[in-house]
Amino acid sequence: MDPMNTASMIARLQSSGIRLNDPRAGAASRRGGAGPSDHKAVTIDGVTVMVPVHTAGAFDSPFEAGVPDADGQATLSCDGKALGVIRFPSQPRFYGLKTAEGVPYSQIATLHGRDVLATTVLQTCIRYQSRTRTCQFCAIGQSLAAGRTIARKTPAQLAEVAKAAVALDGVKHMVMTTGTPATPDRGASVLVESARAIRAAVNLPLQAQCEPPDHDGWFATMREAGIDTLGMHLEAVTPEVRARIMPGKASVPLSRYMESFRAAVPVFGRGQVSTYILAGLGDSREALLAMAQDLIAIGVYPFIVPFVPITGTPLESHPAPSPEFMASVLGPLADMLAAGGLAAEKVKAGCARCGACSALSTFEKLRQSSGQVASGQMAAGQVA
Repeated sequence: MDPMNTASMIARLQSSGIRLNDPRAGAASRRGGAGPSDHKAVTIDGVTVMVPVHTAGAFDSPFEAGVPDADGQATLSCDGKALGVIRFPSQPRFYGLKTAEGVPYSQIATLHGRDVLATTVLQTCIRYQSRTRTCQFCAIGQSLAAGRTIARKTPAQLAEVAKAAVALDGVKHMVMTTGTPATPDRGASVLVESARAIRAAVNLPLQAQCEPPDHDGWFATMREAGIDTLGMHLEAVTPEVRARIMPGKASVPLSRYMESFRAAVPVFGRGQVSTYILAGLGDSREALLAMAQDLIAIGVYPFIVPFVPITGTPLESHPAPSPEFMASVLGPLADMLAAGGLAAEKVKAGCARCGACSALSTFEKLRQSSGQVASGQMAAGQVA
């Protein structure tokens, strides 16, 4: 499959999802949690991405994966026509371990993509308890209620699991996110203490993710604790969509995010601060790209991903964006990133470095391989 077809296929699969012919193939997928949720890691033409498998859209998807063989390889078909072979990564070995207290490692941190360890340090959030304040797409409480995780991961637990994941499964970097606590630092403090413990145990690049803390001095403290990159996630980029989709989080205005981005970039470096943006919630293509341009000018990597509706959330029936819409955003965005000197491969740790939740990094590579400016007009229906 050539790079254009790979980018096209990833965009299509992330919009439509995959039906699993063999239910056992979904055993290592994630349900609920802070994200990516209702997804499974799939390797396509050497690129590992997260694809919906447990959503309503996936159940009706024209794409179907056959029964995997012993190596995790399966035939991918569309409307009954075979397209090629995909691969499901095997379950990580560290999942088979438990702490001395009997807590399974998989309840402390999970594998995302191919080689990224991820954890939600606090599996509770002040915004999740009220439907008038919760982010309408969030399922942070679902995995906790189902007993698939624990509410608070201690620094010692995180250090223990991180060390094992590196030794047993070759994990290359780690993401620490958190539900927002009822403290002015908005989670920065628990991320700092977690990072110190992890870096004392293993040399593993770290990303921390939280809402903008109450004062910018936290950024230097986070960097000194061993946090390499910082994510402060906008999710939506216009005030109207933010107020409708995430009424509680929207109380932290866009202006505060932009102030925080400007303060954080000199501490972490250009391209080492990022923001996660969900396309398909109502922001127009023009609004997404205008915000992306402003962020890149500051030195922030705008990681734009397709929205995936999660079962059990208020937006479970909201449609995912079309692959054509995603191509119209990600093609020009790849050009903007190149012009601004930013790239996923330059990010030390985190979601942008992993890239599995979006086809963006594939569009970046497509632009590099073609030596041309990506038009954003890629035929999203083209398949090898």
